[in-house]
Amino acid sequence: MSDTTTTVTNRSEIVFLYDAVDANPNGNPLSGANRPRIDPQTQQAIVTDVRLKRYLRDQLDDDGHGVYIRNVQEEGNQFTRGELLEDRLKAVDPDDYDLDDDEEADQFREDVFGEFLANSVDVRYFGATMSVDTDDAYAKHLPDHFTGPVQFSPGKSIHAVNENEEYDSLTSVIATQENKQQGGFDLDDHRIQYGLIRFHGLVDEHGAEDTKLTTEDVERLDTLCWRAIKNQTISRSKVGQEPRLYCRVEYADESFHLGGLDRDLELDEEHSKDDEELRTVRDLTLNVESFVGRLDDASDQINRIRIVASDVLELSNGDQVGGPDVLYDALEEAVGSDAVEVVDVYDEHITTLPGDTA
Repeated sequence: MSDTTTTVTNRSEIVFLYDAVDANPNGNPLSGANRPRIDPQTQQAIVTDVRLKRYLRDQLDDDGHGVYIRNVQEEGNQFTRGELLEDRLKAVDPDDYDLDDDEEADQFREDVFGEFLANSVDVRYFGATMSVDTDDAYAKHLPDHFTGPVQFSPGKSIHAVNENEEYDSLTSVIATQENKQQGGFDLDDHRIQYGLIRFHGLVDEHGAEDTKLTTEDVERLDTLCWRAIKNQTISRSKVGQEPRLYCRVEYADESFHLGGLDRDLELDEEHSKDDEELRTVRDLTLNVESFVGRLDDASDQINRIRIVASDVLELSNGDQVGGPDVLYDALEEAVGSDAVEVVDVYDEHITTLPGDTA
């Protein structure tokens, strides 16, 4: 395990895949019926980076970390951003400083900045716009925005998807029989039958300096992404989503990354059903040959690869077809066994919780 207290100095590239069965992975409220976001040309399902970050923030909050951008409605009380900011900065009291003294004023600004980031892990990751009154005793000593060093591109399904119109018929029947909508049923219940969605992410070591992102924060992502999809997709339209593959490539050279690694993962047409027939993860095989090949070519510029795959995800690499070991073994051959670390999500996440000294 690396030193977890220092600011990040190595760039990382992330590939994250999860799937959705009879779910609406990201509704579009502008559609008038919150229909799933679907590319009109390719028929691929789309999930915004905002949706993914919401899952991650909610999981961080559930884990007990300080989260700044969160649900401001708690226990029936509405909280303003200013009140949330004060909540993050309880340990810094302006009355303890003589703000007319330049040296103490500088120390106050430094303490506010450090305390805010120390208690706002989501800002360390994703940044934030400080939508707080600039006359606020704290806000005027913070920048108007933080640029997050961890960014994800919008996700897209690897294949074309179909909307499941059966849910419209089902909810219409229920509403007609009972003469009312009840139990959460909605006449506009639009879902996709199946989608395997891939995300690409980047951890920028230069941006990490601005938000004080630590190596511990980055290593937390190795379990956070997986657990967020497991735990935060429990609402009626979101249930049915499962993580399938997470990989973080940590590079050795400053400012270097391969880029677009997610696009090197494609369906193996020989071993997968046609797009319109896909219903579960067991209907497809993921081809990792190009993915492994690019990492092999850049092996001298890779520090390590942190990876975990679902036990029911079938993968192919050349003539080899099988479970996660097909990918793990190929990566070890490409970059060396010492550089490949298989993530034990549920054991490792314990050490990422606040206050843990394990």
